[in-house]
Amino acid sequence: KDGLLLDYYVTRCGDDMELLMTHRNGENHKGVHEIAWNAFMDAAQEAKKMHLYAAGQDLLSDAFSGNVRGQGPGAAEMEFVERPTEPMLIFMADKCGPAAYSLPIAKIFMDPFTTTGLVIDPRAHLGYDIEVVDVIDHKKVIMSSPAELYDILALIGDTTRFAVKRVLHRDIGIAAVVSTEKLNIAAGKYVGKDDPVMMIRCQSGLPAVGEALQPFAFPQLVAGWMRGSHYGAWYPCAVDESDPTYHDGPPRVCSLGLQISNGRIQGVEPPNSPPGDHKPLDYFAGKEWDPVRNKAMEISIYMRGHGPFMPGIVSPEELEYTTRPDVLKKIESRMEPL
Repeated sequence: KDGLLLDYYVTRCGDDMELLMTHRNGENHKGVHEIAWNAFMDAAQEAKKMHLYAAGQDLLSDAFSGNVRGQGPGAAEMEFVERPTEPMLIFMADKCGPAAYSLPIAKIFMDPFTTTGLVIDPRAHLGYDIEVVDVIDHKKVIMSSPAELYDILALIGDTTRFAVKRVLHRDIGIAAVVSTEKLNIAAGKYVGKDDPVMMIRCQSGLPAVGEALQPFAFPQLVAGWMRGSHYGAWYPCAVDESDPTYHDGPPRVCSLGLQISNGRIQGVEPPNSPPGDHKPLDYFAGKEWDPVRNKAMEISIYMRGHGPFMPGIVSPEELEYTTRPDVLKKIESRMEPL
């Protein structure tokens, strides 16, 4: 109502609230971030009134500092000049970390066996710049695809440390962005997984919608799941079916499709609907994804068979942010030289 936003849509993935907002104020705008922060704080207060477990645990401060980054919530922002048609995919995940998107991004933007447009679309031949972040040391590097493809894979294949933050087409501009904030590193302890989001612009020189969705037919193993300590198969599902049920999972991913039209959000709702009143297309709701879901469950049940043994659980580096170090401290004084 203050005129900061052009439009918005509120949805969820699992127990995570997702806020999609359009505006003309550029990235990292304090007022826009404050709107999101206040919404999260108000929702957390309502959850606390209902005595819900871990209500507001992802919010690391009581006061807004000018940007939600570093305060708990993840943020994925992109600024662009709207094309004559601007289809967009929104991906939302629960029970996993930001590097979960690195494999799909590699397939979408770097693999011609996934994205045929990389072969037959002349504009795709211009290539992409890939921004990779080191989530531990807080560094970044921008690399060129396809020229540096193997070097890019050498980094992002290490999903405990590196993640893709942005993909930029050399002519069109921003193509994809991921929220890469590591919640546990910011908090210094385990307070829930990062539950990242990703936005992808599609068509007209960029990957087609179907090409951007295809990688999710492979239920890859992602780190997170129960207590943030396990590997589970990524389970694509509808928003309404994203509640974690098996061992607090499996890790979920949802995808919503929409158009950006004159800065407004347009789904399958009637045109000129009021701000916030939208119905994006829920891409993973269809039965064609049932075989993927069945396979994800089969893999997840198999991984649970490892119990507390690797590779069922994550690496020691990631376990540092759980309660495991407290257990090891009890034993440390009893260790003797061989």
